[in-house]
Amino acid sequence: REGHADSACDRRVRTERVRAPLRVLGLRRRGARDRVVGDGKATQVVRLTSVQVYEPEGALARCIPEQMADSGGSVPSVPSSSHVVVDNPYPQEWGHTASFATRSDKIVCVLVGLPARGKSYIARRLAQYVSFFYSTPCKVFNVATYLQNLTGQDMHPASEEAEPHRVRANEAALAHLCEWMEEAMKPKAKRRKADSESASPTRTCDTGGPYVSGEFEFGALAVYDGTNCTIERRSWVMEKLKPTGAKVIFIEISCDDDGAVLRNLLAERLAQGEPEPAEEEKRRILLDFTRRVAHYENTYEPVSEKDLSWIRVSRGSSNQVTMHNIRGFLPSRIAQFLMNINLERQPFYFSRHGQSQYNQLGKIGGDSDLTELGEEYATELAKWVMTNVKVGQDGSPQPARLWTSSLRRTIRTARHITHEKIILPNGTEWVQMRPKRWRNLDEIYAGLCDGMTYEEIATHFPQEAVARKADKFEYRYPRGESYSDLISRLEPMAHEMERMQQPLLVVAHQAILRVLYCYLMEKPRESCPEAAIPLNTVIKLIPTAVGCKEERFDVIPKRPGVELDPASH
Repeated sequence: REGHADSACDRRVRTERVRAPLRVLGLRRRGARDRVVGDGKATQVVRLTSVQVYEPEGALARCIPEQMADSGGSVPSVPSSSHVVVDNPYPQEWGHTASFATRSDKIVCVLVGLPARGKSYIARRLAQYVSFFYSTPCKVFNVATYLQNLTGQDMHPASEEAEPHRVRANEAALAHLCEWMEEAMKPKAKRRKADSESASPTRTCDTGGPYVSGEFEFGALAVYDGTNCTIERRSWVMEKLKPTGAKVIFIEISCDDDGAVLRNLLAERLAQGEPEPAEEEKRRILLDFTRRVAHYENTYEPVSEKDLSWIRVSRGSSNQVTMHNIRGFLPSRIAQFLMNINLERQPFYFSRHGQSQYNQLGKIGGDSDLTELGEEYATELAKWVMTNVKVGQDGSPQPARLWTSSLRRTIRTARHITHEKIILPNGTEWVQMRPKRWRNLDEIYAGLCDGMTYEEIATHFPQEAVARKADKFEYRYPRGESYSDLISRLEPMAHEMERMQQPLLVVAHQAILRVLYCYLMEKPRESCPEAAIPLNTVIKLIPTAVGCKEERFDVIPKRPGVELDPASH
């Protein structure tokens, strides 16, 4: 205590831990009491012979509120780490400990429904969602693909001539699914063996035998994409999947809207670049398809078995989602995803903010304003949106949405976009691109490095610079975020985007758009730091039956010799 420097005391002091030597942030006397000052991010038991107010140096000074500064008098320098004694012989290691976590259950999602109801699109999006946001191995086994491989021709799976081959295709798909599920767990056993052989004598742990995951927290997810329209067929699937020990969830997709069915039929053709057929040709395609699937409709039995776990998604006259016997974290997330997914595949437009003052200076993070060049982009972006986003293919106004982050540079980039009012076909008044700000869309937080250049980071935090270079995806800024953290923060945005029924323009930041881009383009999560999201460019992504179609537009021409963004997360 102050005035009693010769008496030792034990006190719990809040400190900053940034992979640099520990610094005691400070203690301030408040009346007759001593108050510990800090941010509460970490605590250490420190033995001090005297208590003083310390002034941190370098980047750590940014963390101390102004009210902590003394009104007068000299302030001693920061004590060396040798003055701090921590009794912690077994420190906890931060990060993914992939050796001693209990393995979660394996899950198989079995699609149920008539052809052309959007099952394959939902299967692919669901697998990407679980794989991307939960780092879980996922794979889709499409019966139609197996049928085409067996017959060697583009035979429609709903045709009568495909019936003799359909049974073989179903059996082959399920057999490969079971083999893949077994293989998905093998790397974990291999890693456990390698870890046990290389483990030091002082670091031992009861790994819990065969129930321990060495690689993934959420087991594995397989999606069996077929019709499975009868109770008998679903019983056969359950019997075949018993050896895997997996939880089985049946996902039934139904739709009684002929227009939606026709759009699903044409989606794959349009995705491959074929022109949209005339109205008469569309009617012929729908009638021919209805004739082909008549035998399916005659024998179709909706999922209603009480002993199964299932989710029924109804589209058309009744937009409903019904669930039965759905338990657990990941099954619940799957159910929520299916509640939000929309089969009306509207385009997404991604744009970074215009050049900011920190972009010009090579600094990362911050909340700076736009430069003159950034203001020019904001003006041109509004003009581009007027002719490319707000109007449909026929030139008539179409409703559209606008999202920005809560940071100044994105808000000012989007401020020139106008917000006209239009009347929708149902008589509702719609405000065009009413701006919606999301804190989830704020740039990745650089923590203590916020506002620094990478040269300054290398100078003040050399170990951080080396760690970032070694693994840019998992690297976490001191008191900041990593790309892995960012993916968790953006999961709610994925649900919001999947339910969009209008074109959406997202004006955000480089790291944010990298994550959203890789998710929609069905790329691995580890590839996020390498995705190219340049300034002054709009990226258009159109979801299709076979993946997203990508287009890029330079809103203002590139200028030779002008470096718009020297820094990059």
